[in-house]
Parts: sequence; C-alpha cells; structure tokens
Amino acid sequence: MRLKHCHNFHDFRELAQRRLPGPIFNYIDGAADDETTYQRNTESFEDCDLVPNVLSGVQDVDMSVTVMGQKLDMPIYCSPTALQRLFHHDGERAVAAAAEKYGTMFGVSSLGTVSLAEVRKKHSNPQCYQFYFHKDRGLNRAMMQSAKEAGVEVMMLTVDSITGGNRERDLRTGFSIPFRLTLGGMVQFAMKPVWGINYVTHEKFALPQLDDHVDMSDGALSIGRYFTEMLDPSMTWDDVAKMVEEWDGQFCLKGVMSVSDAKRAVEIGCTGIVLSNHGGRQLDGSRAPFDQLAEIVDAVGDQIDVIMDSGVQRGTHVLKALSLGAKAVGGGRFYLYPLAAAGQPGVERALELMRAEIERGMRLMGCKSVSELNAGNLRFR
Repeated sequence: MRLKHCHNFHDFRELAQRRLPGPIFNYIDGAADDETTYQRNTESFEDCDLVPNVLSGVQDVDMSVTVMGQKLDMPIYCSPTALQRLFHHDGERAVAAAAEKYGTMFGVSSLGTVSLAEVRKKHSNPQCYQFYFHKDRGLNRAMMQSAKEAGVEVMMLTVDSITGGNRERDLRTGFSIPFRLTLGGMVQFAMKPVWGINYVTHEKFALPQLDDHVDMSDGALSIGRYFTEMLDPSMTWDDVAKMVEEWDGQFCLKGVMSVSDAKRAVEIGCTGIVLSNHGGRQLDGSRAPFDQLAEIVDAVGDQIDVIMDSGVQRGTHVLKALSLGAKAVGGGRFYLYPLAAAGQPGVERALELMRAEIERGMRLMGCKSVSELNAGNLRFR
C-alpha cells in the first residue's frame, strides 16, 4: 500500500499501522478504558442526516472561515498534538508546512517536539499553542512568555487533562518517554526497522518547550505520569482568568463540554472554546462533542467562538458541525496517521482530500459559503 492509494481516514490509518512500531501506533490509535467514547465521537455524526437543497447556483464555493480573529481558507485545522517527531522524524515541521500550503491553522503542544519559535519563524499561517498548566507556576509564566515572543496568535489552554486518562494500550506496551518498553513492545520495534533507522539517524528527540525546565534524565516518564505528576490539579477558574489577562490576546479553552463552563469562559474573557473530550483519551464514557454542540452554541454562540474536535473523519462531519454553529473544526488523528505514513506529503494529501470533500459536500448541499450552513440542513434520527 502506498500513499497514492490512500483515499480516506481508514486508508491512512492502515498505512500508518504498517509503518509504525506497535507501541507508537497504539499511542496514536488508543484511547481511555474501554474506548467507548473514542468510538462514540465518530458515531455521533452518523445519527445526523444532511438535507440538501438543489438548483442553488454553486459554481463558486467559499469555504473560508474566521475564528478567533484568524482567517482560514478551509474550516478544519490541525489540532496541536504531542510527540509528533515520534510518528515521523519531521513532526511539527511537516504539519506546519502542509497547513500553510492549505491556508489553515496548526498548533504546537507543550509536549511538542519542535520549538514554537522555529515553526513560527518559518511559516506565516495562524498558529495556536496547546498549553498545559503545570504545578510549577514559574514554568507556566516562562512558557507563556516564550509563546508571546514567538508571535503565536492563539493560546489554547487544555483543561481536560488535570490527570492522565487510563490508556491501557500504553500500559501493555510500556510506552513512555524516553522509551522503556515491555518485551512485547521491543519486539514490535524490531519488526519495523525503517522507523528505528529514521529515529536514530535524525536529530535527537527533544521536547523544546520543556527541556530547559523539566529533567527527565532519571528515567522514563510515561505520558500518564506526566499528566498526573507534573500538571496542576488545583487549577481553578481564577488561575485561568489571570492567564487570560496576562496573555491579552486570543485565548481559547480546549476541553469545555458543559454549558455552565462555556458561560464561565465567556465571563473571564476567553475568545474561544473547543468542545473536546481529547479524542476519547481522558474520561471514557463522556459525551461526544458533536452531541453537545447545539446546546452550547445556543447558550453562548453569539458571545464566543465555539469550535469542536474529536471524531472528525470526513468532510461531511465538518459540514454537520458547521451547520450546528461551530465556527471551525479541529482534527488530530485525521492528519497524524498521514504524518506517520508519509510525512509532509501525507499531511498534504489528507488536507487536500478533506478540502475536496468539504467543497464537494457544500456544492451537493446547495451552499455557496459556510455562512449558508445552518441547523435547517440537518435532521436527527
């Protein structure tokens, strides 16, 4: 199977599985507990049908959106995710370049493997920073200042990761940073030698946002342990309000799922919220963002930019979310599998296929612009 044979999310997933060692693939692919929320995130879209209009004159289609002050040429962006150079040696560099080519936003995580400043210097498309709130308040201030100096447009504070989700696939393989694997995990690496050759022949793996502040030389640190031991479970709305004031710019909360929290985000001055359950990787059994979208848009959609992620695999999923009032949609696995499979060309192919699906879907829906999408286009089963 080659990249040119990939035509959808599932094809990219299959190619990534063929090329990645088992522990790395399962880190991307896995979720919390029984992974029921992970499955529901996509299934939620299937409970909703599109109702097209015809004869609308759709020769020219404008799929651009403006979200948190950022103009995007397409209404889906590459959500920031951790550890991208584990999936492909180019990591965030590949994603940033591909996102720039397609005129959309990308993000870098606190656990990113390329520095905020490097990609901001090379690329002009909008960039967000997925920020994790640490127990070390000095570290938080230093990381915010670095992002501000780099010219990052959107601060995206993740609020659904106060502690690590129970990701049992990682427990079985021993996945951690640096690697400390179970025997079965080591066998999986031995079976995919090309990945290992790329890993050791390119620049040393690093976490630039944290390397000057966090010492991991004493041994392996699992991602679950990172969330549980280093992030601050005492974080409150007062802490976030101070961050919003200090950032003094576009500030988004990622992981909001209730109306009351959405209203509180408005009160403290946030300019955006992302409805997200972390791709099903935190609280298994939690509600899917698409199921919760209409309720939150009805409550605060005229006061704050409402975005959603988790479970998005198709252009029609994006259209359904936009019809319910989302200003834009984020995706993680939809570009991470292509990144793992083929680096920048993979991400570009995923974005091109998504762009084509959205454009085709808008034409078939009889919509010339995103603003014409509304709840009247939908029926729920």
